Amino acid sequence: KERWDWSQKYPVVKLPFASMGYRTLGLEEAIIRELKAIAKEYQLDLNSQRVDVLFRELLEKLYAECGQVVLLVDEYDKPIIDYIGTDLTQAKENQQIMKTFYSVVKDADEYLRFVFITGVSRFSKVSIFSDLNNLLDISMHPACGSLLGYTNQELENYFSEKINQLAVSEGLSPNECREEMRKWYDGYDWLGPHKMYNPFGILQLFSAKRFANYWFATGTPTFLIDLLKSHELYDLDGVETGESVFESFQVEKDFNLISLMYQTGYLTIKAFDKMTRTYTLGYPNLEVKSAFLEHLLGAYAGRYSSESIPEVVKVKKAFEANDIERVMYLTNVMLKNVPYQIHEQTERFYHAIVHLMYFFLGVYIESEVCTSDGRADAVVQTETHVYCLEFKFNRSAEEALEQIRKKNYLQKYGHLDKQLVGVGVNFSTEARGINEWELMKF
Repeated sequence: KERWDWSQKYPVVKLPFASMGYRTLGLEEAIIRELKAIAKEYQLDLNSQRVDVLFRELLEKLYAECGQVVLLVDEYDKPIIDYIGTDLTQAKENQQIMKTFYSVVKDADEYLRFVFITGVSRFSKVSIFSDLNNLLDISMHPACGSLLGYTNQELENYFSEKINQLAVSEGLSPNECREEMRKWYDGYDWLGPHKMYNPFGILQLFSAKRFANYWFATGTPTFLIDLLKSHELYDLDGVETGESVFESFQVEKDFNLISLMYQTGYLTIKAFDKMTRTYTLGYPNLEVKSAFLEHLLGAYAGRYSSESIPEVVKVKKAFEANDIERVMYLTNVMLKNVPYQIHEQTERFYHAIVHLMYFFLGVYIESEVCTSDGRADAVVQTETHVYCLEFKFNRSAEEALEQIRKKNYLQKYGHLDKQLVGVGVNFSTEARGINEWELMKF
């Protein structure tokens, strides 16, 4: 048909898992209640008690009374995702219930006109959909890359008046306002023709008329933060990975954290190399990046993230004044405020806190920077200086400085019209922080 026949109506089974109340009722009881409510809406009586049999009975009776059924499932994975990192036993239990439930769809083709399932993660078909191989995964389908979110053209077509109002409220020109919107809320890419703006953030922005973290604040990714800290992952911008990062994972296995970060929207595709089939992932925009780093800094520092901000502001100002002595002093203050019981006596622990502190408020920092002669621990850039920092643990600042000198870490920045400075830093178990540091101009 050239056109859809809008006069034809189909019965709809809509299952929004986020609002089912599975936390209080239990997942199986929550699904049963939802199915019975749908049956009541269509004036059908259901007799079965088991969730899978009840589901099949609903589809059969709807088909007999009204024709083929449209099945819409929203956030299919939420009863599992909610418990990953906090209660793996419950996650596995809910996984089995979901597997039993979705197994009905496999043999219900004759009753179904259309099935559409959404979620944030990709669990393997074996673990959730019981070999339901007639589903088409459109997550990265080229024709669907612009379905979810706003394109730049859509913003111009439908929100130009809102943009002008926001610009006046923020004291910006319309073009400056557009650039701020791009930095804050644009950047999602699923290999489609356009980068996409977060629709939730954009609508909240137009309502509140101020730039802020809206989407990230709607859910606290505590389990993600804790998992990243336990795996000592903190620098996620520019992660290079293969196609396996987009594959499904199973609850029972030690799943790929980078994959989970991508699938839940905290990372997006920044570049794709067709020759090597490798992807570069990174934070999609300022909203996600700043909020995530703030929470991660709080996790490492053992306090609420907002408590660390004033101290980090001071570090930023010291860097901008090229006052490295004060930078080291303030860094030590921050480290000494970390509660003793969470203080991890490893070089990577100190490295993580330093990286998060310096990067969070806009000081340009790269961690573990590769050069032809090795890997520098961190490089910080201000408007006038480039600082290469090398960290040692229970050794000496001189040894760290010698490594910068020997490996020529600063050579790649020689083309910049900036002062190049090497900074050797030693962390000490006894001092629980920096016990010595040295610098040298190059």
